[in-house]
Amino acid sequence: MSRGLSRALAAAAVLACMALAGCVTLEPKYQRPAAPVPATWPTGPAYGATADSAPADWRAVFPNPKLQRVIAQALANSRNLKVAIAQIQASRAQYHVQRAALLPTIDASAAPSYGRTFTGYPPSLGGAYANYTDYAVSVGTTSYELDLFGRVRSLTKAALESYLATESARRSTQISLVAEVATDYLTYAADRSLLGVSRNTVTSAQANVDLARRRLAGGIASQLDVSSAETIVEQARDDVARYTTQVAQDLNALNLAVGASVAPEDLAEGVDDPAAHLGATPSALDSRVLLQRPDIVEAEHTLKSANANIGAARAAFFPRISLTGSGGTETASLSSLFAPGTGVWSFGPTISLPIFDGGANKGNLDYARAQDRLDVAQYELAIQTAFREVADALAQRGTIAERLRAQNAQVAAAAESLKLARALYARGSDSYLDVLTAERTLYSAQQSLIVVELLDQNNIVTLYKVLGGSLSDRIAIP
Repeated sequence: MSRGLSRALAAAAVLACMALAGCVTLEPKYQRPAAPVPATWPTGPAYGATADSAPADWRAVFPNPKLQRVIAQALANSRNLKVAIAQIQASRAQYHVQRAALLPTIDASAAPSYGRTFTGYPPSLGGAYANYTDYAVSVGTTSYELDLFGRVRSLTKAALESYLATESARRSTQISLVAEVATDYLTYAADRSLLGVSRNTVTSAQANVDLARRRLAGGIASQLDVSSAETIVEQARDDVARYTTQVAQDLNALNLAVGASVAPEDLAEGVDDPAAHLGATPSALDSRVLLQRPDIVEAEHTLKSANANIGAARAAFFPRISLTGSGGTETASLSSLFAPGTGVWSFGPTISLPIFDGGANKGNLDYARAQDRLDVAQYELAIQTAFREVADALAQRGTIAERLRAQNAQVAAAAESLKLARALYARGSDSYLDVLTAERTLYSAQQSLIVVELLDQNNIVTLYKVLGGSLSDRIAIP
């Protein structure tokens, strides 16, 4: 057994080594498509100076412990992230299955056999029937393909690139989740502030109603003053009810994004709460950083997989050589199963050459090439879309500081105007219309300031997302 088996396995090993040594690949040489966007970001009045730095680490962008705890909670509970992780595991398993085809499958078998057979012999020669017993042990491989033209290697590479694409998709999902949670968190804080402004306006406007009623009772004001004062009170009360609902809905949206209920102590009280203040603004010197964005990396892995599939489709036009072989022992007695001279072996190479397939191979090759062109276009579109997203965020970043300055100045001016209008009205020097106008102006200015403050913080979140997070981002996933 050992001598025959050794010869069979040695022959198979030699043929396999010769085949692997002479393997070629029919894949087109991969070249990354040129980025169809300018190398530098847009410039002009809307854009500020571009910093010479890399995208900021997420902990620098979201420095407050409250928000960090909420983000960590989302990463531990998000169903979207769990789906992405499960897809990675499935893709990794598929790659391992395909990679196994590069090596022969070796099986060992032991098979005792008992039976009675018809011999046709006369009784003098043993009779027409005879019992038999057979014992066999063998080790062998079945249908192992010698990858002479790289078909199996190309399919393995395609599976590997698909697996790497799912890993990039997971990271893209992670960055999107962090941005979504931060955005929902900041929106909740802003609506809490808007609710607070509405409540303060109710209190302030009610004081004006009381003043108008006292003046009406003293005969120095008209019912028009009272009715006008009541309009802004009711408007503010309507806003209180509306923002109360909005805050509740914001919390529901945040809990959904997190995948669990956020602890009340981790919520921000408003836009002025330190928990709602973000840190370093992500920035990048030029557009080359986009090539590190997870969705673009995913698109490139998909493109590489399509390129490998072209090689597999080309190899289908060439012969395939499969090896089947085994070696072992076979005897009629279990006690002599491994005795000298009982060795048996078999070796059978098979060559398959496509002659006529009705155009199936050509169709597969045409499909692989078309899929490659599609993936190239999608890769280029992903870069263009990313460039536009970054350019839009930078345009907003370049003007947001001026908007904040103007809104703060407007709130200060409106507050001073209301103070003067109330003083003049209390002395009878001015009509209530001026007080009403000043109060509405202040109310609107306060609301606009909160909206711009939210826009400022959301712009930082957007830059973090569209610049692809950071290469140092490695948030632990349970």
